Amino acid sequence: MKIVIVGDGKVGYTLTERLSKEGHDIVVIDNNRQVLRESAEIFDVMAVHGNGASLRVQKAADVQNSDLLIAAASGDELNLLCCIIARKLGCKHTIARMRNPEYVEQLFFLREELGLSMMINPERASAKEIFRLLQFPTFLKRDSFAKGRAEIVEIVLREGGILSGKRLNELYKIAKVKVLVCAVEREDRVYIPDGSFRLQRGDKLYVTAPTQDLTALIKHLGLEKIKVRNAILVGGSRIAYYLARELEEAGIGVKIIETSEDRCNQLAELLPRAQIVHADGSSQAVLRAEGIEQTDAVVTLTNIDEENLLISMFANYLHVPKVVTKINRTEYTEVIRDKGIDSVISPKLLCANDIVRYVRAMQNTTGSVLALHRIVDERVEALEFLASPSTRHLGETLQQITLKPDILIACINRKGRIIIPKGDDTIEPGDTLIVVTTADRMIVDLNDIFADAPERLAAVQ
Repeated sequence: MKIVIVGDGKVGYTLTERLSKEGHDIVVIDNNRQVLRESAEIFDVMAVHGNGASLRVQKAADVQNSDLLIAAASGDELNLLCCIIARKLGCKHTIARMRNPEYVEQLFFLREELGLSMMINPERASAKEIFRLLQFPTFLKRDSFAKGRAEIVEIVLREGGILSGKRLNELYKIAKVKVLVCAVEREDRVYIPDGSFRLQRGDKLYVTAPTQDLTALIKHLGLEKIKVRNAILVGGSRIAYYLARELEEAGIGVKIIETSEDRCNQLAELLPRAQIVHADGSSQAVLRAEGIEQTDAVVTLTNIDEENLLISMFANYLHVPKVVTKINRTEYTEVIRDKGIDSVISPKLLCANDIVRYVRAMQNTTGSVLALHRIVDERVEALEFLASPSTRHLGETLQQITLKPDILIACINRKGRIIIPKGDDTIEPGDTLIVVTTADRMIVDLNDIFADAPERLAAVQ
């Protein structure tokens, strides 16, 4: 596919990296010649210098013959104008990144009139992701599938954990609910395990389970039960605003610590039930004075990664039950985890993942991608596919079907009924399947998972 990306900032750069690796013909538009030069050299993409909302620049980027334009520049108005011009030129699909809360509802109402195929709000998506983590603080990460009926959750096997030394085929006897371990991270290696895989202390498990069984899973595995009744948010960003609204609606007490007096006044008007504190949230004295040692959760949301990391490390040192850290730079994820920072949110990755899922769905012919999540530090993909009448091996039992290496069917959703698959289960038309595989494998269609399907070749970078 031919894709034009307007804006070569954090989100644009991540999209260029992801989509170029998947073999798409990418054109990047930006006003900064230096960042354009770097992207062109690193990813072998075409670069066009200029204003992405300029008709002349869009024509130079051949937007009129493109399949998709993604507007990820810094301004909402600029992104919207880019998409309007692209549709007038004949571009088939447009995606706009919109961040201002005042625009979101209006633009959703006017989306068809404006010719928008999709709108992405990284801050709102991040807030929703953090809220889900605070609902079940025991899990380090949660990814939802099957319209919220099934999830993949991340669990760490701590010292003395009930699963240490157990084989996966013993899991049902212990968990007492039907779940499936779809990936295991052990030190620097990632495994797509089978039933004979033996767990050990320190493993990070990625477990597929029906959402309704998560509470029972925590209970039967002897995991620590945590209930968040109050939370401290450090940094009064847009994410803090969206998250505070979600928390207040759930009856959770919210305190926001923000250094800007003007922003504190704005938040006080927008969030009358929240406590807004004008102070430096990176100060240990301030955090102690505001009750960090008594709070159930700390979420670090400043615009500086280093501040967020240091505050989170301090909260972990004080044994705050749940700590969530927002970062923009994801290069040092392993180092971060070694410091005890487990629940990490990256707005740019959430945004990029949603757009990549949309692009893959545009490509599909027989098995449409409904959702895409990257887990295990971006090294494993969990994709939700729709089985159509043209899907291979319909009606055959899973034990009769041979899948390609490092591919696992983790869940089947059949008319709202969640099936954790066994050997005698089948794939039927209309089913949705969660498929887990390593991120270096190119899967854009459900038929790609079967051993009798040819491999797709990703672009060589």
